Amino acid sequence: MGPCYFGGMNEEALTRLHYELVMGLVEDGVCPSNAALASRLGVEDVEGLLRGLSDIHGVVLHPHVCEPWVLHPFSLTPTLNWVEGEKKNWWAPCVWCALGVAVVVRGRVKVHTRFGAEREALVIEVVDGQVVGSEEIWVHFAIPPARAWNNVHQHCSLVLPFHSPEEIADWCGRHGVAMGEPVPLQQVMDLARVWYGSHASPTWRKWSVAEAQEIFERVGLLSEFWRLQSREGKF
Repeated sequence: MGPCYFGGMNEEALTRLHYELVMGLVEDGVCPSNAALASRLGVEDVEGLLRGLSDIHGVVLHPHVCEPWVLHPFSLTPTLNWVEGEKKNWWAPCVWCALGVAVVVRGRVKVHTRFGAEREALVIEVVDGQVVGSEEIWVHFAIPPARAWNNVHQHCSLVLPFHSPEEIADWCGRHGVAMGEPVPLQQVMDLARVWYGSHASPTWRKWSVAEAQEIFERVGLLSEFWRLQSREGKF
């Protein structure tokens, strides 16, 4: 079988681009510039590759300039979620992503965030992909994954930690947000380990819709909330 293409893009080229982006963040704490990417990849049309990677949801680009804005699980601009590593530090779009950063960078990591994006601070310690401590924490997913890419920034901003499902219901009522799905933190950690476990691999490829559905089911996310629309292509 020959190489796969997405909109004329060679999948191998997109995989290598993704790897350079991720490793730049892991090793340097910052995303490589387009010029640096061109040099590392030995290509001239980096913007074309970035758009190809964006087309399969492998990167989120700025709306008015062809540069990475979000490379899940990393955010390239400040967010509520600050991930403190042993040598470098990163922002993450949401709690799920912050745990994903912990999976990608490995070692001992502290996730600094806030309950319900409000006043009370929360620090989640992760060691080698395992949450440390037994405090009961719930993560609220407000928007079903099937609609996540309608506005991925909104989706991520609403993936927030809480003390309990009752606190989530109260928060939703106060802020006019539809109640979604409360998930125990440990289960979100399980999801992050599977979802982002191969993210820094040089053979990474974007999950298909069917593969994403299988991952949700594998970690016990079985309700209708997690049901993806059956279709071909990448999630």
